[in-house]
Amino acid sequence: MRRTTLTAGLALAAAVALAASTATLPAVAASAPPASPAFAALAAPDISVANVQAHLTQFQSIASSNGGHRRAGSAGYTASVSYVKSKLQAAGYTVTEQTCTSCTYQGNNVIAEWAGSAPADQVVMFGAHLDGVSAGPGINDNASGSSVLLENALVLAQQNPTMTKRVRFAWWNGEEQGLQGSKFYVNSLSSTQKGYIKGYYNFDMVSSTNGGYFINRLTSTTSAPLKAYWDSLGLSPEENVEGQGRSDDYSFQQAGIPTSGYAMGASARKTSAQAAKWGGTANASYDPCYHSSCDTTSNVNATGLNRSADGVAYAIWDQAVGGGTPANDFSVAVSPTSGSVARGASRTATVSTATTSGSAQTVALSASGAPSGVSVSFSPSSVTSGGSSTMTVAASSTAATGTYTITVTGTGAVTRTATYSITVTGTGGCAGGQVVGNSSFESGATVWTGTSGVITNSSSQAARTGSYKAWLGGNGSTSTETLSQSLTVPAGCSTYTLSFWLHIDTAETTSSTAYDKLTVQVGSTTLATYSNLNKASGYVQRTFNAAAYAGQTVTLKFTGVEDFSLQTSFVVDDVTLTAS
Repeated sequence: MRRTTLTAGLALAAAVALAASTATLPAVAASAPPASPAFAALAAPDISVANVQAHLTQFQSIASSNGGHRRAGSAGYTASVSYVKSKLQAAGYTVTEQTCTSCTYQGNNVIAEWAGSAPADQVVMFGAHLDGVSAGPGINDNASGSSVLLENALVLAQQNPTMTKRVRFAWWNGEEQGLQGSKFYVNSLSSTQKGYIKGYYNFDMVSSTNGGYFINRLTSTTSAPLKAYWDSLGLSPEENVEGQGRSDDYSFQQAGIPTSGYAMGASARKTSAQAAKWGGTANASYDPCYHSSCDTTSNVNATGLNRSADGVAYAIWDQAVGGGTPANDFSVAVSPTSGSVARGASRTATVSTATTSGSAQTVALSASGAPSGVSVSFSPSSVTSGGSSTMTVAASSTAATGTYTITVTGTGAVTRTATYSITVTGTGGCAGGQVVGNSSFESGATVWTGTSGVITNSSSQAARTGSYKAWLGGNGSTSTETLSQSLTVPAGCSTYTLSFWLHIDTAETTSSTAYDKLTVQVGSTTLATYSNLNKASGYVQRTFNAAAYAGQTVTLKFTGVEDFSLQTSFVVDDVTLTAS
C-alpha cells in the first residue's frame, strides 16, 4: 500500500515505528467454502496456504539477492516479474508485460487472462501490486497480495472449469509511487474495453500480523462474494477506511469500474473493539513492520493469509465459473447484535442485506421470538437486497423482563435469518446510562451512518481523545456531508444531557458572514447551527438538555455545508447523551 500525502479531508495516519511482536491471533483453521445452497454448484477450491507461503519465500529470496528490496524499477522488481511470469506460463497462461512509460521507475505490469469459452466482453479482474519500497523486502506489502493472486491463478488453470466470464489477473508496477502502473493500464483502455470489465478486485496487505479483516466498498454489490466468505467464518469484516484511495482499486474506481478487495491493515491502530472481535493487540498498528526492513517472511499472519486466499477463490468461482447458473441469494445481518430496553421504551438496530449470488431481489422482513409485551417493527418492511431497514423493538409497561433471542427473517427467493438478543429491564423508571454508540468514533464507521470518510484518524485534524473523530467539511469547495445515529432515549429519568466537543478552523477571513455551516439536529428539531464565525483554536464542549426526547427513538444528525471556496473544518468528538 502506498503512503499518502496528508491532505485535508483524506489524510491517513503516518507509519508508526513499532518493534515487531507476536500478536495473539487465532490458529490457522480449515476454511473450505461455505455450504450456502446458492454456491453449492460453484465448488470453489481450498487454496493451499503452504503454497502461498512458498511464493512469499521466493519473493524474500529475490529481495535478499537484489539489495534487500523489490522497489519498482529495481533488479528486485524485475526478478519478481520474471518469477510471476514463469509460473503463469508454465500453467498455460499467455502473459503480457505492459511497460509503464509514465511511471517514476519504469517497469512492467504483468497481465494474464483465463478465458475458457467465455465472451470477450465479460471480464472480472483481480489485481495486486508487485512492487515494494526500498526499506525492505515488502513481504506483507505486497508480496502477500501478489502471492495470493498467483496461487489462485495457478489453481484456476489446473482445474480448468467451465467459465461464464473471463478472469484477468494483474500485478502492478509503481503502486508505491502513486498507483502509477494501474493508472497507466486503465488509461490505455478504450471506453469499450473498460465496459468489458464487470468488476475489479484488489488485494493489498492480506497477512498483517496484528491485522483486521477489511473489505473495500463493503456494502457494494461487487463486494458481496468477498463479504459472504468472511461472514461465513464469523469474521464480521469492516470497511477498509484506512485504505480508501491508497491502492490500485482507486484507479479503476475513478474510471467508473465497480471495485472491491481485501486488506488487513497498515499503520493505523487496532481499536479495543477490533481486538476483542479479531484478537491481537489494541492500540497497536495492524502491521508493525509497515514500509520497514522487518517486513520479511517473519511478518506474516498465516491465518489471515489463508482466509484471504480462500476468499479470493470463492469470489472467482462465484463471479466467473460455470456449473449451473447460481441461484439468486442474499444475506441478512443485524447491527448491533444485542441491546437492552426498559419497560415503556424502545430501541433500534439496523438490519442490512447483501446480494451474495445472482441478481438483487425483494426481501420481506419479519421477526419472531419476542416475549409478551414486546413488539418488533421494520421501516421499511421490505427492501431490495443490498438495502437496509431500521428495526424497532418496543417494550410495553407490562412487558416480560429477561433476555430473549429475536430471530429476524428475510424472505425472498430463499429465506435467510439473523438473530438479535434483547434484554427487557425494570418496571419502568429510569434505566439511565449513556446511549450514543461508538461515541468517540474509535471503532470507525460502526453504528454511525453518513458520508464516507467523515469518520477518520487523519493526523491533519487531531482527535480530542483517541485517534478517530468526525471531520465534516475541510474541502474548500461546494459540498454537503452528514453523520447520524439513531438513539433510544430511556424514559423516567431526571436529567438528560446531550454533549459533544467541537473544533472549528477555517480559511475564511470574514468576521461577519457565515459562509460554511454545521447544523445539529435531533429528530426534526435543529438544536444549533455553527459556522466559520465560531472558529476556535481548540475543542469547545457543547451541551443541550435532551429531556424532550425521553422515551423516544430519535436520530441525532450533524450536517456540514461548505460553499465554493475557502475551507472550514467542523471536527466533532466524544458525543454522548446521558440519562440519570
